[in-house]
Amino acid sequence: MTPIRQAARTLVLFAMCAFWAGSAHADSASKLEASARAALKQLDASSTKAAALRKNAVAVLVFPEIYKGGFLIAGQHGHGVLFKGDTVAGYYDSTAASFGLQAGVQKFGYALIFMSNKDLSYLNSSSGWEVGTAPSLTVVDKGIAGSLSTTTVKDGIYAFFFAQQGLMGGLGLQGAKITKVSRGSLG
Repeated sequence: MTPIRQAARTLVLFAMCAFWAGSAHADSASKLEASARAALKQLDASSTKAAALRKNAVAVLVFPEIYKGGFLIAGQHGHGVLFKGDTVAGYYDSTAASFGLQAGVQKFGYALIFMSNKDLSYLNSSSGWEVGTAPSLTVVDKGIAGSLSTTTVKDGIYAFFFAQQGLMGGLGLQGAKITKVSRGSLG
């Protein structure tokens, strides 16, 4: 494990203990899967564009709980599930570290909607996918969501954020690294 990933995990662990000391989080594959399915229902209910895109997607990678925390140096980490249709196709970690004027802790979730097999193959062919280097990744906010048309969207990767809690400036994926993990490493 790289020093940055270790630092990110350590900071996130500290933030989790300090802010969400009593909250439950996914600690096994079955709990993670249930949490991811619930998060997708929440996303669909809150965003008609996400629900419409998911109907035509080849896969969806959902991270129901990402924990971010730090002071000047921040880290974030969480586990996710890749769904192809209704079937689990894999488990992933999302880890990031950032430096700068920042302080606080937060929890949020995000989903990456893969519209083509070409986009999905990029995730599976890389050994640790850095989100900032993804070909055609679009972070969907309220402005972009208004201009999305499901009849014209045929490829690309669309990121939707949901369930943000806590206090920390900024919410993004820049610098996040997504790595495939085994089912056994989640418990």
